Amino acid sequence: MKSTYNLSLPLNFLKKIKKNNDRTWFTAHKADYDKAFGELIVFADLVLTELRKHDDIETPTGKKSLFRLYNDVRFSKDKSPYKLNLGGAFRRATALRRGGYYFHIQPGNSFVAGGFWGPNPQDLNHIRQHFAADPEPLTTLLNSKSFKKVFGSLQGEQVKTAPRGYTTDHPAIDLLRYKQYIIRHDFTDEEVLHASFHKKVAQTFQDMRPFLDYMSEILTTDLNGISLHH
Repeated sequence: MKSTYNLSLPLNFLKKIKKNNDRTWFTAHKADYDKAFGELIVFADLVLTELRKHDDIETPTGKKSLFRLYNDVRFSKDKSPYKLNLGGAFRRATALRRGGYYFHIQPGNSFVAGGFWGPNPQDLNHIRQHFAADPEPLTTLLNSKSFKKVFGSLQGEQVKTAPRGYTTDHPAIDLLRYKQYIIRHDFTDEEVLHASFHKKVAQTFQDMRPFLDYMSEILTTDLNGISLHH
């Protein structure tokens, strides 16, 4: 497996597509895109190798983690055919390991994120029941120095007042408002261009583990801590 990659190719290609977001230009520069995407495959493979050292990942290869550049314009107001970023996601394996890892490459806006983008209503309800019963474990984790240093704070969409069934003065209202549970760390273009960027990304994913493991624990146990997966 190739162990070196050059992410300046994807970054440069994305800078160009921002100025030339049309099919004619893209078709003429398809070879450049293929080269840039090839570098990304090598990078994703290396991240996956590092990730597997500490977590069980379902995504079989780096290539399979990657999203395509093509926009789905059917339901979007933005009809430009191409996205201005490249990225990918890794799924954790087994019912006991919940949450996912995402990486996003874009000039001036590269980051990694992890967590829960769209919990289904059943999961969301289950998470809230746990927070309502005992918000302390997650609050402690979110307030820890190590978490704040790498991720700052919990992110994601929230309801404006209180979710159905809870009052606005609930002691855990700050956590109960969330509809998504996402943690994120940003990188500069300079960091992205570093030869060991895949290790930095993998390390940041590893730093997400306490959060992902705690969320997995509450999603797979009842309020008494009894496993739902017998």
